[in-house]
Amino acid sequence: MPAIFAQLINALYNVVDRMYISRLPDIGQTALTGVGVTFPIIMLISAFSALVGMGGAPRAAIAMGEGNNDKAEKILGNCVTVLLSLSVLLTVFFLVFERPLLMMFGASEDTVVYATQYITIYLVGTVFVQIALGLNSFINTQGYAKTGMLTILIGACLNIVLDPIFMFALDMGVQGAALATILSQAVSAAWVLQFLFGKRSKLRIRAANLRLKKEYILPVLALGMAPFVMQATESLLNIVLNANLQAQGGDEAVGAMTIIASIMQFALMPVMGLTQGAQPIISYNYGAKQYHRCKRAFWLLLASSFSMAVVIWGSVMLFPQVFIGIFSDKAPVIAYTTWAIRIFMSAYFLMGAQIACQQTFMAVGRAKISLFLALLRKVVLLIPLVMILARPFGVTGIFTAEPIADTLATLTTCTVFAFSYKKMFPAAEPAQ
Repeated sequence: MPAIFAQLINALYNVVDRMYISRLPDIGQTALTGVGVTFPIIMLISAFSALVGMGGAPRAAIAMGEGNNDKAEKILGNCVTVLLSLSVLLTVFFLVFERPLLMMFGASEDTVVYATQYITIYLVGTVFVQIALGLNSFINTQGYAKTGMLTILIGACLNIVLDPIFMFALDMGVQGAALATILSQAVSAAWVLQFLFGKRSKLRIRAANLRLKKEYILPVLALGMAPFVMQATESLLNIVLNANLQAQGGDEAVGAMTIIASIMQFALMPVMGLTQGAQPIISYNYGAKQYHRCKRAFWLLLASSFSMAVVIWGSVMLFPQVFIGIFSDKAPVIAYTTWAIRIFMSAYFLMGAQIACQQTFMAVGRAKISLFLALLRKVVLLIPLVMILARPFGVTGIFTAEPIADTLATLTTCTVFAFSYKKMFPAAEPAQ
């Protein structure tokens, strides 16, 4: 439950910004579309934190299950070094190529000014994002779910408070939203560091472990490629969607996609929270060869995540205006987005099963299968489908590509998992 709550709160970072931005006098809808165009850059930055954090945390948990806490601490130390290095590289790269990238991602001359205002400030806080998101996984993987939840809760609550102050009281507009976000992430990063340097943590950051060693970092990066690809391809997908929607439907279609992406992100978070709650349990017991516990945890995860996905899907299908109304109160925007989201999320209920199986592969360290499944839904299926269906069917074809890809990806993932199940989890020992 703390992991689910944390994921929901995490979704608020971008959602709250967009809620306030859409209500800026005179420029709200144009500014919202501009900020939506920055989403691929934001997703790429968080993808690199997932590469290290979500690759390192299961490896550390498996090592702890084997009784090797020294190895787990070395994994943590190597991950800290990589996250700090990535922060510098990402900040410099995106600042240098900022405008051309935004135009490539679907910005127009009307919206690029707001996209630039937002992302320039956000990029300055890249190091805080990397630390807060990347290292928080090492808190959760030790079983401190409430502490991990507080990392997100503290930052999100601060962001909610600072947004209206900077944007409206200080009249900073879009720049105020970005400043509120990075200051909130800075506080979250400080919280994570004080815990991992402190006495409560079973795994601590130690200077002796910061030196990179391939026997620790390479397995982390191999396993982390799956969540990296999942998030990085989300960025690539956003680029393809925005570019095709801009060509077929203009700013109206891109603006609708910005709202849908926010709702979709929020809808996925509870299911992702369930998998984060299951990961330490499955990883630790897998390392300890307690396979009967791994099986019980997986089946509970599958039932819970599928049920949750069905409830969320039903809510969005029945009451889309409620969710869309969070981002816009304009009748034409609500009407257009209502039509679009019912197509786009029509197969979302299947995602509970797909995510449960894919994340279990991650939890037991199956890097190659995890990477294949991460590539399948977006790169192999969804992006080509968007490009194929865009020309003959226009905007309708673009939105329809999502449910087709969701269905095919879920069927494939569940089939692969079924064939791998007995090999992954040998016959269970008698319960102890």
